[in-house]
Amino acid sequence: MAEFVRKRTWLSTTGLVLVLLWGEWENWRASHRLVGSVTGASEAIVVLGYRNAGTRANMMNRWRVRAGLRSIDPTVASSRLVLCGGACAGPQSEAALMARYATETCGYSGELVLEDQSRTTWENISFAIPYLKDSDRIKIVSIPLHAEKGRQYLAQQCPELASRLVRGADYRFGEWMAAKPLLALYGLWKQARDRTR
Repeated sequence: MAEFVRKRTWLSTTGLVLVLLWGEWENWRASHRLVGSVTGASEAIVVLGYRNAGTRANMMNRWRVRAGLRSIDPTVASSRLVLCGGACAGPQSEAALMARYATETCGYSGELVLEDQSRTTWENISFAIPYLKDSDRIKIVSIPLHAEKGRQYLAQQCPELASRLVRGADYRFGEWMAAKPLLALYGLWKQARDRTR
């Protein structure tokens, strides 16, 4: 009986580790797709918002802002943070809530643009395009599979700008590790659903 319990525990532990590593792998792969290695003196970091019902940035939007801020390259001459999202689930736009968190909590004092009319990821990208045209490099930041979707949408809407895409810093090994398998499954399901439309 003890041997059976040990084997079952080993199999369960191994299975859990494999699932967690698969989640990491899928998120890492997504963070490396549809990006190049463009150089330049200016960059725009587009942070995609997440439904926010309250009057302060929720946990996901706070994390996305931090990922956007750590995506800023200190060696370039100018960086513009573009925060996206309208008032989809609450009284204030996601962009405004993220901007308050970026400036008041994280101490960001650089160039900041609020795109506060969009209600979908497609609109996030579409409405952000005017703020990207004068940037040499573009980073789209969200959870990795969502950021990849944003890059796909930019490629569809404005291929010339999509040629300037580079990686943001939204993937880190071990960050959100327990949630990454679920995020990967959801992202892959959304991609498959979008392909059948």
